[in-house]
Amino acid sequence: MIQQTLQGIIRRLRRWLVWLWQQEGTPGQRARGVAAGVFSGCFPFFGLQTLLGVALASVLRGNHVLAAIGTWISNPITYLPLYWFNYQVGSSLLGQGQNDLDLTRLNGQDLWTQGWAFSTRLLLGSSLVGAIASLFTSCVVYGLLKGPAKAKSRQRIYRRRNQSKHD
Repeated sequence: MIQQTLQGIIRRLRRWLVWLWQQEGTPGQRARGVAAGVFSGCFPFFGLQTLLGVALASVLRGNHVLAAIGTWISNPITYLPLYWFNYQVGSSLLGQGQNDLDLTRLNGQDLWTQGWAFSTRLLLGSSLVGAIASLFTSCVVYGLLKGPAKAKSRQRIYRRRNQSKHD
């Protein structure tokens, strides 16, 4: 049972890699597209992440389809751990802020202050985590895509050399 599940996962991963290699653009354009999507996916802008990823990919001249797919780093399964981690990163950089609110004495100003403190920590953490994750992802994707391209290039050179020797 477990072996069949693992084989299914491996099969899907292989299909995904083949699909990735067949996408339009150079390896750099494709890697920039995925990186733009991963960066945008680290932000808590539900419903706008894909638009932001595609817009960023346009600016970076990356693949738009891969940018949209890269935003899937945040999904219903990863929302809570990803944004909690982003908040923790932001809190470690800015400090914990004010003490917890006493809900019995909550007024509009306290609510605004706490909302601002929470948002700045989350967005700062999202920016840093997104930058690191997108840099790492772009390097991995570029390496995966450049490897087959180098192998094909070596094969072409080898064939040309052999043809010139036989001519």
